[in-house]
Amino acid sequence: MLDLMLAAEEAASHGDPAVPPIVVGAIALGFLLLLLFITLMYGLGREHT
Repeated sequence: MLDLMLAAEEAASHGDPAVPPIVVGAIALGFLLLLLFITLMYGLGREHT
């Protein structure tokens, strides 16, 4: 039983990820840039003191 579990774990650890890391990074960068844009647009209507 232990050998079967170890073989299954080893086979699962060598697979490629479902989503490439570059895609996750691009989505995170896009989200952060969107938040930055929203923050900058929010500050345009205010007076600076």
